[in-house]
Amino acid sequence: MEEINKLLNEIPLKKLSKELIQCRVWANLMFRLHGIPFVDLAHLHKSDLKGNILSYRRHKTGRQMIVEVSETTMTLINKYQNTNQNSPYLFPILSGSKTGEELYTEYQQALRTMNYNLDRLAKKCGVSAKVSSYTLRHTWATLAKYCNFSEQLICEALGHSSVKVTEIYLKGFKNEVIKKANDTIMSYISKNSRKRV
Repeated sequence: MEEINKLLNEIPLKKLSKELIQCRVWANLMFRLHGIPFVDLAHLHKSDLKGNILSYRRHKTGRQMIVEVSETTMTLINKYQNTNQNSPYLFPILSGSKTGEELYTEYQQALRTMNYNLDRLAKKCGVSAKVSSYTLRHTWATLAKYCNFSEQLICEALGHSSVKVTEIYLKGFKNEVIKKANDTIMSYISKNSRKRV
């Protein structure tokens, strides 16, 4: 939680370059929109947003996603949305002038740029963990689990094809929780055994 907070909020925008500001905005949007993958964020169309409801299809699975956008997130969208009238895209990540193989190449370059800038932003913010666009999605899922939301609900929010996929995302979570439970139990036993001596 501390690391993601540093990444998304730590340094005032005025102290960041234009590239890092844009990177942090995309990272914030990815996190705030239920851990939306970068591929889906990049391919969102202006027509996908009606009022405060974002409705789109997952690029990877084709699954329909509906997200109610919070007021804070809407402010970010309004400030950083695409102003190019000729582009169908909600954000200026893709040009809107390419199709087929050229579009794929343009997206791959945008993803590389995002991950490169995320790494730079993380270092600047003092985040020690390796960060990529995938980190934001995984962190959203992990924090949802920490907040005791069911894996089924997390699966729905992420647009996974099945709960099995969500379980893979959360694989390390169970071990960490079990260790914490064991540490608490051992601490309790240690305190109580000392009282008896």
